[in-house]
Parts: sequence; C-alpha cells; structure tokens
Amino acid sequence: SRAPDVASERREASRVSMPFAPGAIPRSESYDAFVASVPDSRASPVKSLARARDASASATTGDDERPRVMLLHCGGTLGMGVESFELREADVVPRAGGKYRPLGASKYLLDVQEVIPELRDFARLDVEVLMNKDSSEMDGKDWVTLARALHERREEYSAFVVAHGTDTMAYAASALSLMLVGFGKPIVLTGSQLPLSFARSDARQNLIDALTCCCASRSCGGTVDFAEVAICFGGKLLRGNRASKTSATVYAAFSSPSYPALARLGVGVDWNHARLLRPAPEYAPQFELNSNVIRVPVIPGLDIEKAYGDLYGRGVRGIILEAFGVGNFPQSLVPWLTSQASRGLQIYLSTQCQSGELRPELYAAGLGALAVGAKSGPVMTSECAVVKMMLHIANPELELHVSYSGEAGDVDFCDIK
Repeated sequence: SRAPDVASERREASRVSMPFAPGAIPRSESYDAFVASVPDSRASPVKSLARARDASASATTGDDERPRVMLLHCGGTLGMGVESFELREADVVPRAGGKYRPLGASKYLLDVQEVIPELRDFARLDVEVLMNKDSSEMDGKDWVTLARALHERREEYSAFVVAHGTDTMAYAASALSLMLVGFGKPIVLTGSQLPLSFARSDARQNLIDALTCCCASRSCGGTVDFAEVAICFGGKLLRGNRASKTSATVYAAFSSPSYPALARLGVGVDWNHARLLRPAPEYAPQFELNSNVIRVPVIPGLDIEKAYGDLYGRGVRGIILEAFGVGNFPQSLVPWLTSQASRGLQIYLSTQCQSGELRPELYAAGLGALAVGAKSGPVMTSECAVVKMMLHIANPELELHVSYSGEAGDVDFCDIK
C-alpha cells in the first residue's frame, strides 16, 4: 500500500479545524463584531481576552471616549502568510504565488486580533480590507480607490491608519497628500518587513506606533497639531511625500533625506512640533490623474534618442528628467528635449541627489532644459515628483513648482538614517 502523505494529512486536519469558509464574514468588521463571530473551538483565548478588556467599557458604551479610527488594509507583507501546510488555500488570495502569499480577509482580521489585541486600548478601531495586493502591483487606479475610500469615511472617523506594502508606499503617500489636500485628519501609512504572524515581525510595533501618533492628534482628542499624510515605520513618523524606501532588509526601511522626522518613537514620543504641516484653509479633494509618466535618469554618455525615441508619440505625456547635481545634464540632450516639448511632452527637471537645492540656472549645463520650457522648482522626492506630474497632466491648474502639502521647499540637510 502507498505510504501516507503526512503533509496532506496535516493540511486536511488544518481544514477541519478552521471555523469559517472563505467569505464567511464581511470585508469590513469592527473588532467587537469580528471577535463575536469567531467560534469558541478556534478562538476562545482571543474571545476571553477581548471580553476581559471590554468588561468595563461594555457597561458604558455610550460614554466610550476612545476616538474612532479606521484601519484600511491595502496589502503588502504585513497581511501575508508563509506558504506551508499550516496555511489553507482558503486562507490566501487565489493564484498568488511566492513564499509570502496575501491572506484572505477572514484570516487577516483574525491575525490582527490575535497578535495585537492592544490596538483596542487606543481607539474604537474598525478594520476594513479594501484590497490585498502586493504593492509592486499597485498603480494610480489603486491610489484613486484608496483616496475615495478615505474621502467617503472622512466624517465618520477621527483618524486613519493604512496598511500598505513598502515597495510603493512612498508613492501612495505622496498621492494621498496631493489628492486630499486639506483633509484635516491624520492619515498614517505603515507596513512591515516581515508578515504579522512572524515572531520577529515589525508589523506589531509599526501598527501600534501608527495608532499612537493618530491618537495624539487634536482630531482624536489629543494635543498635537498632527493632521497630514505620514509614514510611520521603524520608530519614526515621516511626512509621507518626503519619504523614500531606502532599505529592503532593515526595520528602519524609510528615510526622509530633505526633511526632519515629524516624531520619533522610543520610550516616549518626541514630537517635532515646529515641522508639522499647517492645514490648508479648505478641503479640496480631487481624484483624477494621468499615469502616462516616466522617470528619465541622465547617465554619462546617454544617447537619449536611441534610449527613449518618440515618447510623446508612444503615449507618454510627462517625464521627470533626473539631472546631475543642482540640475545639470549634457547639452546633447537639448535637441531631443526641444522636439518632445514642442509636441506637448511635459518636462519637470529634478535631480538625482537625495537632498539639497535645485538651481539649474547656475550653470550653462542646466539652462538648456529651462530654455525648452521644462518646469523646475524646489527639490521633491522622485516618488512625489512622478505622482505630482500625473496629477498635473490631469489637472493643469495644479502647478508643479508650488508646494501644496509640504512636499517641497523648506529644505533641511538631513541625515538619511
């Protein structure tokens, strides 16, 4: 007879022990509603802990002074599990390959409740799985979906935490900061370098830190004038449109080369009050962008005609020309820039430097771009420059050289660590 397949038996046992089928709970649940939906056979320790934490609050539900905060999950490593016999096919997004696989909504909600029950001490927290995508697959359409979701929930919640993959988190943060100018409440993006279920995962601390920063804001009843889009990661709160991912392996994965941290989280929270964004006088959301934008980094000896050809003819409508230093590039690029600009290609002159000022007028090598009509202005991160160009093409009244949400200007020569 055939030898028993131990792995298959374990998988089958796991299927039997799991209490709910795919889609058995809604995509959006409050912690209280979700814990109540979990059968005792699976999660009695979780339910006991939840009941203990809520014993006093349940009698005075109407007097609960905790702020209402929404955790919107968009995907990324934080909401993934490891491919093994312990993870049912029903627990993960179908047809998602790789060692780390996105969890389904039910499994993700259960993991959050089991691993970080303390989140409920901070706020009346609702969790919604808006999408569950590897952030390398996310694009402008997803940013619009996220921005609309935040806009639609703006009046209902005091603050928002967005769980997002790290690879394109800086792009998403830049997009939200420019699409939701004047939102007036904290929107804090976070994620992790390891999945939430890992013993050494940074997800737990990052989520707690993000919620800590939200609850310190005036909109949540706190004392801090914090009401902007930020990234909270590795013990630092950074302005979202000033941050870049600078490490794929360390827990402090994000840096802000040209602007200081808004807060540092250690034993306490050290707020940089003077650097917090002053809110815009009115809320002015907009949800249109044109994703036909690319970055063109200048390299020594670049034959730009051979490398890029007729970009405008192929549908590209804007480029971020990443020059050297303060805005210099070889003059051999000028004929190509002139030709493309005359056809309607929007050009924004940026720099490959991580910090400092952009001053193309200082040298003849930089004047060529200005002469053909390229836009230039204060240094922005490359992520923010790309997103802002996408928005500018769809909304020409949004000027590339104007800072709308603290994304440019006021340059500090900051340590990138």
